[in-house]
Amino acid sequence: MKFQQLRNATLIIEYAGKKFLIDPMLAEKGAFPGFDGTINSHVANPLVDLPIPMDEILDVDAVIVTHIHPDHWDEAAVKLVPKDMLIFSQNEEDAAAIQEQGFRNVRALGESTVFDGITFIKTPGRHGGEKTVAKWADLLGQVSGIVFKHPDEKTFYIAGDTVWYEGVEENLKKYRPDVVVLNSGDAQVLGYEPIIMDKKDVHEVYKAAPRATIIASHMESVNHAMLSRKELREFIDEKGMTQRILVPEDGEAYSF
Repeated sequence: MKFQQLRNATLIIEYAGKKFLIDPMLAEKGAFPGFDGTINSHVANPLVDLPIPMDEILDVDAVIVTHIHPDHWDEAAVKLVPKDMLIFSQNEEDAAAIQEQGFRNVRALGESTVFDGITFIKTPGRHGGEKTVAKWADLLGQVSGIVFKHPDEKTFYIAGDTVWYEGVEENLKKYRPDVVVLNSGDAQVLGYEPIIMDKKDVHEVYKAAPRATIIASHMESVNHAMLSRKELREFIDEKGMTQRILVPEDGEAYSF
């Protein structure tokens, strides 16, 4: 398999002979406002441009949308992704919303979905601490992760927009992934805990998945993501975790 970090949670994954675009936020730098109620909301998003040409980004077999927040599925994606592209969504509600945008080939993931020999397993996530989710339930909504499995590939887990909690711990125990992608930019809503993983959460995953390679994603691209790559790398070094945690720059790729 091959992993490429594009920007924020947008990834290109090559797995078992297929190519997937994950959570496409395709707008040009500064195209839409910062998110209301979050830290640094005066700063326009995205913070940076995409690292590769759009035709390369869209040259995929399918798109996977873990949830439809605009930093994972934005207006530019709606305009640029071909309307006949196969799109996998986390549930029927998101599938209906994407279909209403004119897409004709949308499939909601079940608990387990098979696509050309690849098994996708939908996993739970929690978009913040209990207090945060209770306060911002309508805004944060449901989020999911996804496990990729194939006999000829490593087991691959995209945790999605979640913090560390018992659901992620259970996913790691149950599926024993070889490679784990964490949205670890420490995005914050005002006055509350992070709504995705921070560096302490990354450390918890490292301890809970002693065989896995961990990739830090969703960093330095949106107004409310507070953890920099530099700070995370320093923390990883301090904790002696450098052998198993990767912090890619936008455009960087790894093969496993």
